[in-house]
Amino acid sequence: MTRSQTFPSYQAGSGWNALLPNRAPRDSAPKETHFDTVVIGAGVTGAAAARRIAELEPGSRILLVDATAAGEGSAGRNSGFLINLPHNTGMSGHGSPAQIARKQIALYDTGLKWLKSLIDQYHIDCGWNPVGKYHAAATADGEQNLRSTLNQYQDWGVEYTELGQPELEQRLGTSYYRYGYHSHNNIFVQPAALIRGLIDHLPENVFVWENEPVLSIEKGKPHRIRTRSKDIATPRIVVANNGFARKLGFAKDRVFTIYTYAAFTPQLDEGELAKLGDTQEWGVIPANRLGTTLRKAAGGRFMVRSAYSYEKEQSLTTVHAMLQECYRNRYPHMASHDLEHVWGGVTALTRNGALYFGRLDEGIYISIGCNGAGMLKGSMFGKLTGEMACGHQSTELADALGFQRPTWLPPDPIRRVAVLSAIQYQKHKAGLER
Repeated sequence: MTRSQTFPSYQAGSGWNALLPNRAPRDSAPKETHFDTVVIGAGVTGAAAARRIAELEPGSRILLVDATAAGEGSAGRNSGFLINLPHNTGMSGHGSPAQIARKQIALYDTGLKWLKSLIDQYHIDCGWNPVGKYHAAATADGEQNLRSTLNQYQDWGVEYTELGQPELEQRLGTSYYRYGYHSHNNIFVQPAALIRGLIDHLPENVFVWENEPVLSIEKGKPHRIRTRSKDIATPRIVVANNGFARKLGFAKDRVFTIYTYAAFTPQLDEGELAKLGDTQEWGVIPANRLGTTLRKAAGGRFMVRSAYSYEKEQSLTTVHAMLQECYRNRYPHMASHDLEHVWGGVTALTRNGALYFGRLDEGIYISIGCNGAGMLKGSMFGKLTGEMACGHQSTELADALGFQRPTWLPPDPIRRVAVLSAIQYQKHKAGLER
């Protein structure tokens, strides 16, 4: 397989990673050709799985291998929201949606505490900021969507503050939005700094191998993994490379990938930052899935994220113009609408929003398809995948295994037509939310 077939080959580096000091990737091949466990994918899910296996089996040797360098994969390309609320409450055939939501919230809270303990233990400087998040609507349909969400929040016991146009304008610096709310169920992080810190502080029995794509897997006793430069034998595999697990033969009829796009302004001076609202850092999630996410980030930059494309990255020239328009529409009073860093990132989706999680075969475990909410969900489910692989039992794992599984997807070209049609429909429906 070629490089582009087995994992994404991005046109530009992650904007978040570009803001950090240079880091030497750990790309030297291991001397060994046998490991007790091989974890494929060194994002938040793979890093959590490798850590948990290493903790539960301190005498074992674990290989964590990734096709890119830490901070350049999906874990370092998102918006940096750690949201501990469900995105999909239809994740089980047992119990009411509210009961399933509360189980998910409990899982995410456990994951959040675990993640914070690692950040504190290893002094990972990732800009951890528990200031919550805004949801904002520019249209009547968007407002209706948000009000429906608040009905769920009431069922779940989640606190929030509703905001009209004047309050939003004061807090966000724009009159673009007509209605919104704020909830405290979010932590902001610098995502590339977080994943780099987690990778660089793994237990000693985890060997990290970056910039090394896995090309194929041959099941057997042991399983055999072929990378670009050598073959590795192992009795146990954890698949955590998200949508690109399909290229290794897994979840072909359950998961598909889309690209999303983001950009950073240059560092803004105090006068320009003041035009973006009266708080140092905030983030807005749109009322429509294909709307525009905003983040006034620590360090004096502004981030704009919008648009989707199916399985293939758009031209960054086109993306740059589109994101600049989203920025200008919301903040016409800024002195400049320049964007310094523009990048894309892959997100793995399932048809019904359920995570693809569990045991696939003897010695093969998987956790992929976080549906755009992978920073916290991936951490928690990666931890549980590691426990499952080691035979460790817990209430959290039992709950996770009880959630609904991803539903079937038709093959291409039917799938492509369906997804592209859905994107076009949602784009039209989003309107001014884009």
